[in-house]
Amino acid sequence: MPKSLRTTVFKDPELSKYFSHENPTTVFTDFRQIGCGSFGAVYYARNRTTSEVVAIKELKVDTKRKKSEEEWNDIVREIKFLSHLAHKNCVLPKGCFMKEQTPWLVMEYCIGSVADVLEVHKKPLREDEIACIVQEVLTGLDYLHSEKRIHRDIKAANILLTDSGGVKIGDFGSASFVSPANSFVGTPFWIAPEVILAMEQGIYDVRVDVWSLGITCIEMG
Repeated sequence: MPKSLRTTVFKDPELSKYFSHENPTTVFTDFRQIGCGSFGAVYYARNRTTSEVVAIKELKVDTKRKKSEEEWNDIVREIKFLSHLAHKNCVLPKGCFMKEQTPWLVMEYCIGSVADVLEVHKKPLREDEIACIVQEVLTGLDYLHSEKRIHRDIKAANILLTDSGGVKIGDFGSASFVSPANSFVGTPFWIAPEVILAMEQGIYDVRVDVWSLGITCIEMG
């Protein structure tokens, strides 16, 4: 794994087309950390020119770790996947930047997830609320599936909400460009049986997302 990810990105024509050469701190302002994960932090920020509010996902890669190349390949796959998205029910990318040696993935800003709502209110959603959310998610999945793509990690934490009441599918880090697929990917309890069986035999297709959405309905109710 090269020590300089920045050099890797901008010397590779295939990769560099996804990244801006600008310093993200000159493009965005008003940074506030709003979350974190194994990959790094998530920030609220505002575009200095347009005043558009965005979410910035910091994608840290420790080049000294044995799994660093695998982590970097996962990041590249997610960036490429996102670059092909164009649907109102999917969280859309707003650009990619390199902050020194760290990729910054800029996304549409959402106020939180359905899982956050469940955590805050400590009670199930109403049936009509679940129906509205599921309808929007199914519309987003229909788009993804028509493009032969599988999300592979549908759950309440990955169903995001906008301040205008919109519903968007987020977190495409586990998504597949192709259907059928056979990799063991997903979150326990939400994974379809076909994904588990594919560890030893066979393949699965876009229908595994429908199973996971069904489990999510139980989670919401």
